[in-house]
Amino acid sequence: MKYRRFGRTGWMVSEVGYGMWGMSSWTGSSDAESRESLQRAVDLGCNFFDTAWHYGSGHSEALLGELVRRNPGKKLYVATKIPPKNLAWPARPEFTLDDCYPPEHIEQYVRISLKNLGLENFDLIQFHSWSDAWMEDDRWVKMIDDLRRLGLFQAVGISLNRWEPWNGVRAVQSGLMDSVQVIYNLFDQNPEDELFPVCAAMDVAVIARCPLDQGSLTGRLTLDSKWPEGDWRNKRFNPEALKECVQHADALKPLVPQGTTLPGMALRFILNNPAVSTVIPGMRKAKNVEENLRVASEGPLPADLHSELRKHRWDRGAASITMLSGVVKYSFEPRSAVGTESGPSHQPGLDRAEKLFPRRTRSFFCGASSRSG
Repeated sequence: MKYRRFGRTGWMVSEVGYGMWGMSSWTGSSDAESRESLQRAVDLGCNFFDTAWHYGSGHSEALLGELVRRNPGKKLYVATKIPPKNLAWPARPEFTLDDCYPPEHIEQYVRISLKNLGLENFDLIQFHSWSDAWMEDDRWVKMIDDLRRLGLFQAVGISLNRWEPWNGVRAVQSGLMDSVQVIYNLFDQNPEDELFPVCAAMDVAVIARCPLDQGSLTGRLTLDSKWPEGDWRNKRFNPEALKECVQHADALKPLVPQGTTLPGMALRFILNNPAVSTVIPGMRKAKNVEENLRVASEGPLPADLHSELRKHRWDRGAASITMLSGVVKYSFEPRSAVGTESGPSHQPGLDRAEKLFPRRTRSFFCGASSRSG
């Protein structure tokens, strides 16, 4: 395993982390299998684990807490997420802070997550949805500041809406965020446009989620793929979407180098970008853990292959889209580039943050957790 610096926190986290969504509401999930897979990841050097209350109403958090207690001599970084109060994803433009993250809700779910984990504190708390419009209301900042001063967590981050990497740039520029979690993969390359340059300038960690496009980049989907009734993938991969995903994935297969796999190539594409601190594939089986974590030892992709793969960018969010719920529809306009030709400025973001929250801005730069395991 190789390790990367997690932005300004200074933590050294495994290049390949662990996304724990699949250990909750996915059909076919098994706690015994999940425990085996999680422990295998630790044994192979993985030390960053991402969960959320919404993953099984705390069940995924409980599994992670068990893992931490089973490995008291190892530093495992625990990241979880506060659900929006209205339990609506994505955060729509009309949603206010009171709809999603009123201060009392933030405190309530930080404490609920601690109870689920069975820990006194954890490393990273994230908002499970985000709108930059909430930067105009500093009540969430004050609550996060107060809870962190109590030692309940070390760092704070945001998890961005699907296909909206621009809708977090203001938060990063503010100087108040330690990390950003964003969909970034071979198809969804748009975080490179605005978000990554700002994260680099502000020394904010990047967590790349959905690295295999929720299954498209495994190479195992076919036009006949089906899931049990009630499985969320039936909406994600409706007939039209399934056809498009299979076509795009099939176009990549001739490019897979000998001795590797399509998922391996997809993960290495992400790790070629130095802006990425860790990538968090979902891994429910020990064999998948071994295959995905092996990627860290294979090194970067050859430059010519990486350039060729960049041509497979798929801008699905450029027009009106139907979200995964199959209900919410919305559209957005492309955003203009941020910063100058030499990249965004680091200082303006801090200046603005200090004007808004002079006491808090510098204190939001945090050190490593003293809690082991």
